Amino acid sequence: MSEIIGVLAAILSSAIGGTSIAATRYVVGHTDPLTLGALRFGIGFIGLLPLALLQSERWPARADWAYLIALGSLFFGLFPILFNASLIYTTAARGALALSTLPLLTMAVAALLRVEPLTPQKSFGVLIAMAGVALALLSGLEHAPTGAWRGDLMMMAAAMCMALYSVWSRPLIRRSGATTFTTLAMATGACELIALSAFGGGLQRVAQTGPEQWLAFAYIGLAGSALAFFLWSFALGRTSPTRVAVSVTVNPVMAALTGAWLLDEAVGWNVILGLVAVILGIGLATITWPTNGRRPQPSASA
Repeated sequence: MSEIIGVLAAILSSAIGGTSIAATRYVVGHTDPLTLGALRFGIGFIGLLPLALLQSERWPARADWAYLIALGSLFFGLFPILFNASLIYTTAARGALALSTLPLLTMAVAALLRVEPLTPQKSFGVLIAMAGVALALLSGLEHAPTGAWRGDLMMMAAAMCMALYSVWSRPLIRRSGATTFTTLAMATGACELIALSAFGGGLQRVAQTGPEQWLAFAYIGLAGSALAFFLWSFALGRTSPTRVAVSVTVNPVMAALTGAWLLDEAVGWNVILGLVAVILGIGLATITWPTNGRRPQPSASA
């Protein structure tokens, strides 16, 4: 039951992340990658802190602080810079496809570090889910701007940051708690981004934006940051890194659907069929099928 709850939390996290992409595109012209990341995780930290203080979870031990700061800098510091900057050079569709390499990267990292065994069923499920993303975003890929490969590479680098965080943070989350760990890790990245943005004058410029932009900033911070990454950490504490990472294939599909509603972007048959393939792929990668009528023994990484 804990495995199923973890997978559902990861899917919900990715779905929220997909909707926040549309909100990010709405405000991307009013700020810069550093400042947008500072606002996202600064607001997210403010939203998570009261919940962390009210919960009875253990706070990370002093021996884990160095690892926590490093992981916070990796995921909540470097990741948003790469993610936001990539969309300057490439289209949202190509960026989403590049980010969907996360399941394969996580699976490879987890196998190399001997955290999670690589099985044919997981590999097949991940490939089907990624094929669903490719199908959902098929239209418009031929209209990529010149030099889009720079953005594609930056988005894949962002996906690698997320893959490493997903694998390395799991034991720390289990030793403390999803809320407390995410709150402190997010605080690390937010402080770094706020300092860099203030030094570059980004915070001063964003103060001139209107109320509609600030509503979008609030949604990105509270839903797309605090809630989404809490659910991601919650999932990592209950199921394997690959099973969590494969849910990211929901992200670009939800981004396309939300974009159709919020930004009047077209949604065709390929999005619907892609969503079906994504759901099928997640099921194949996350469900353990019985063999010879007997329930399989859970693995040590589950």
